[in-house]
Amino acid sequence: MGAIRYELLHVCKQTGARRGRIYTPHGIIETPTFMPVGTQATVKSMSQDELKEMLDARIILGNTYHLYLRPGHKLIEKAGGLHKFMNWDRAILTDSGGFQVFSLGSLRKITEEGVEFKSHLDGSAHFISPEISMEIQNCLGSDIMMAFDECVEYGADYDYTKKSMEMTTRWAQRCKDYHKNIEKQALFGIVQGGMFEDLRKQSVKDLIAMNFPGYAIGGLSIGEPEEKMYEILTYTAPLLPADKPRYLMGVGTPDYLIESAMRGIDMCDCVIQTRIARNGTAFTSKGKVTVRNANYAEDFTPLDDECDCYTCTHHTKAYLRHLVKCNEILGARLLTIHNLKFTMNLMENVRKAIEEDRLLDFRNKFYAKYGYNK
Repeated sequence: MGAIRYELLHVCKQTGARRGRIYTPHGIIETPTFMPVGTQATVKSMSQDELKEMLDARIILGNTYHLYLRPGHKLIEKAGGLHKFMNWDRAILTDSGGFQVFSLGSLRKITEEGVEFKSHLDGSAHFISPEISMEIQNCLGSDIMMAFDECVEYGADYDYTKKSMEMTTRWAQRCKDYHKNIEKQALFGIVQGGMFEDLRKQSVKDLIAMNFPGYAIGGLSIGEPEEKMYEILTYTAPLLPADKPRYLMGVGTPDYLIESAMRGIDMCDCVIQTRIARNGTAFTSKGKVTVRNANYAEDFTPLDDECDCYTCTHHTKAYLRHLVKCNEILGARLLTIHNLKFTMNLMENVRKAIEEDRLLDFRNKFYAKYGYNK
């Protein structure tokens, strides 16, 4: 059977969005889903109990690049794997380290063998190949692993993108050949091809031939216009197998989550929920709110009167602004709790709308209240 299984429960008659379920060694994931990012074996400012009790998070992410550098994959293996190391008994997905390595720019050198790079921590030299990425992720013991890929920057020309995509395909095969723990860890292939339709289609075709248990779409939400992202999703996602999960990497704003679901995506992740919380900003049902702004100094209403999270049921915008202005840790925590809970509630509503064949209606109503003009 392999490490995971996907069950398609319903397809929305309005949009073609998929309502599904992923069975993993550490529990069931209802899809479409948003996965909080726990880069360094922690979702910033949240305890594992809070992730379960406040958010009912079924799956979180770990970052291969960061965990390789600190504390080291061998140490985590000694601890019994990432689940035991961080005391998390639900599912974990680990990325391959590719995106982080390639975002280092001049600090890295790409060859067919892999990538030489300098640590952003101390400048020390390192090398990650498809095989080493697999070794690291096998040591981490995540439920879902990602193949090592190159994410080309937005604006890369056709020739470079083609060569990169073809190398990513060869790397995917090397990952598959090296992967040691097939029954407990599912390895996903990553579709690349930049902004070029024919390259995306070729990437999908080549990866499907390798028969991965799931597929990710990479190289999007990296600076391209949103219309371009939607265009690529619209023609790429339907090419992927209907009986396997589809993961759009690095996407997490409310509009992107809804639009991705409408185009057949099952899984998304992003750091934006926790990142903007640390800057004093929240997603709400009526749009973004930046509580550090002066107009909230005497606002004694909740962040979002439609939200049932701990933050909204216990505190006011005025108090949150005070915490943020004072750089109090609690401010970042309370805004993180809200942003993640808001997103989890959004995905729950998206799943319900799919089941009831009204996702387009839900989208239009949500956008009207949120202030999107689409």
